[in-house]
Amino acid sequence: MSEHRLASITLDAATLPAATAEIEHERRVAIFDLVEKNSFEPAGSDTGPYALALSLQDNRLVFDIAGQGAAEGFARTYALSLTPMKTVLKDYLLICDSYYEALRGSSPSQIEAVDMGRRGLHNEGAELLKQRLEGKVVVDHETARRLFTLVCALYRRG
Repeated sequence: MSEHRLASITLDAATLPAATAEIEHERRVAIFDLVEKNSFEPAGSDTGPYALALSLQDNRLVFDIAGQGAAEGFARTYALSLTPMKTVLKDYLLICDSYYEALRGSSPSQIEAVDMGRRGLHNEGAELLKQRLEGKVVVDHETARRLFTLVCALYRRG
């Protein structure tokens, strides 16, 4: 396994909105899955692993990266404007609300249709996040998907 990976992820509790049980479950699963398997290579680092703290500050998504173990001493902070991502974030959160509502009483075919749209927007958000991180951090598609889930958790307004 490559050492260019995340060993821990934290979300800033001060900027994390209250969540439903479903949303809280998604956060925990995304963090667990990220720690279990990811590819995360910050520019300028020879090795990992890394600790990542995600937060929102002044309409910016902040990646606070700290090296651990062999990478101790490595530290970078990147603040990315949320403006280029707002449309996909809002659309994704709306379709997630529709998905949770569909789970409560729609037919399996209706749930599947909403879920397909949700997955498509999730992929679009992940690709956009990868582009925004270009030159700063290299991530694979699955890592970008899970990070996008966490970005949505921070962005979601109670």
